[in-house]
Amino acid sequence: MGKYQLDEKSKALAAKYQNGKRPATSNKKEKLDQIREAYLKKKQEKEQK
Repeated sequence: MGKYQLDEKSKALAAKYQNGKRPATSNKKEKLDQIREAYLKKKQEKEQK
């Protein structure tokens, strides 16, 4: 057995913790997309003037 192997109870807790952390990365991507869209809109408005 390895030094850091988890029992079934610990595996469930680790999976629950990791699943809770995942949306932060997707939210970051969504936020970047929103910022990019806003930038492109501003850029288009400047070019139209």
